[in-house]
Amino acid sequence: MKHFTLLLLANLFICLPVFAQDDDAKTDQPDPIEVIRKHGLEQSQVMDIASWITDVYGPRLTGSPMLDKATDWAVKTLKSWGMKNVHLDEWGPFGRGWELKHFEMHCEAPMYFPIIAYPKAWSPSTNGTVSGEVIYLDAASEEELEAYRGKLKGKFVFLDTLRALKEWEKPLAERFTAEELLKKANAGPPTPRPFRRFPRSGRNFYRTLRTFIYEEQPLAVIDRSYKGDYGTVFVSGANAKEGRARDEGAEVLPQVTMSVEHYNRIFRLLKKDIPVTLSMEIAAEYTNPDGMEHNIIAEIPGTDLSDEVVMFGAHFDSWHTATGATDNGAGSAVMMEAARILLKTIEETGQKPRRTLRLALWTGEEQGLYGSRGYVKKHLAETDDLGNLQNVKPEQEKISAYYNLDNGTGRIRGVYLQGNEAVRPIFREWLSDFEDLDATTLTLENTGGTDHLAFHAVGIPGFQFIQDGVAYWSRTHHSNMDNYDHLVADDLKQAATIIAAFVWHTAMRDEKLPRREMKTAEEAASDGR
Repeated sequence: MKHFTLLLLANLFICLPVFAQDDDAKTDQPDPIEVIRKHGLEQSQVMDIASWITDVYGPRLTGSPMLDKATDWAVKTLKSWGMKNVHLDEWGPFGRGWELKHFEMHCEAPMYFPIIAYPKAWSPSTNGTVSGEVIYLDAASEEELEAYRGKLKGKFVFLDTLRALKEWEKPLAERFTAEELLKKANAGPPTPRPFRRFPRSGRNFYRTLRTFIYEEQPLAVIDRSYKGDYGTVFVSGANAKEGRARDEGAEVLPQVTMSVEHYNRIFRLLKKDIPVTLSMEIAAEYTNPDGMEHNIIAEIPGTDLSDEVVMFGAHFDSWHTATGATDNGAGSAVMMEAARILLKTIEETGQKPRRTLRLALWTGEEQGLYGSRGYVKKHLAETDDLGNLQNVKPEQEKISAYYNLDNGTGRIRGVYLQGNEAVRPIFREWLSDFEDLDATTLTLENTGGTDHLAFHAVGIPGFQFIQDGVAYWSRTHHSNMDNYDHLVADDLKQAATIIAAFVWHTAMRDEKLPRREMKTAEEAASDGR
């Protein structure tokens, strides 16, 4: 018995160090969130990524050769980092692309000055330099239009009236106040949007006006954007006589958006009965003859739940007057940086995500979420032309969540829950790691206008982050000032860090994120009657 007791004690003492070593090993294992913070905040590469996307490969108009070059760079970069299954996912047809080669506009009389203006995307070339007088088309009915019959050919047509400006007395760049965030946090569930019918009288006159202008064949149609000053010009796409300007064979007149100060000056001269003569040259090319486009997809493989997926992404395309920095080079750079951070975290901790992580960079967002909706329709659910759910496909059940970033350079302040109350306690816990980074707010509010809607519409938890506005709406969104210089490095570092953590947490949960109740478009319409 004594011999047995000594042997038992000996074995116990031999085993004790082994248990102590296991406990030490667990203690020494790096915390993934701490590693994510280190690579995201202290060893960030987000601004270098953003510079490649904007300075080197901007602008990135959908269908343009520069978007193709940017896409090729992104694919090569993601592969070089060690991302897997990096490929282009085709969608379309989108239509023809467009590339601006040269543009200039000048006031020639009654005095000379260079004009700040930009052609709208898909405007055709002029026959070299063209010149002519300006005429203001002041008509609100078919009868008033007739007064201009035969008077527009060879002229520059102004469509807008004067826009009075007020000097800025507040900062151009703004961040959410504590009161504003509290209001968001206390917001109730969003109200379902009813099916609406709009009055058609205004639309009908617009069609009449457009038809009239195309019959008259002026040199160009000129407007000034509804906002912007100090030389900031907000520009989008041209209109065609019929259909869309990007449709093959569509008839498109040259169309230009002018800075409001120059537009107003010319308008005042016209009101004084002083003739104004302009000269202009547009050199542009239509591109993308097959009309098809591509999203960029890349993955980090999962382990025991690898057939389930956590998606995160942003739109890669932009408008054409600047380099698409805050819209949405910022979001694309952040999502690529989040992928890089996650790769570094896996390498440093030795831990791998349970679910597969899938990065998506969308194209065609600016024209109507075409890339993300095309992806959803191809892989996840049958939808109508507006993206409304008709029927789900098997892969829809495999997507745990989709995270999106697309509201400029501003730092993340929280998450729009899109009415999904069940995720609030989950996200609250995840945000607790970032209270020092001012990201604390959760709101049931919906937010729209970007690619998370394609996923939200078919029952997948799709989220956009609350971001500080900075100067996004006042200066950079769709404007000629949307350049790298207006990106805020600390904001983008913070955003990439938080998103990487959200993706990691989502991948490691035992269950997929809870889903809101989903109805098909037919069911929703029936409920709305």
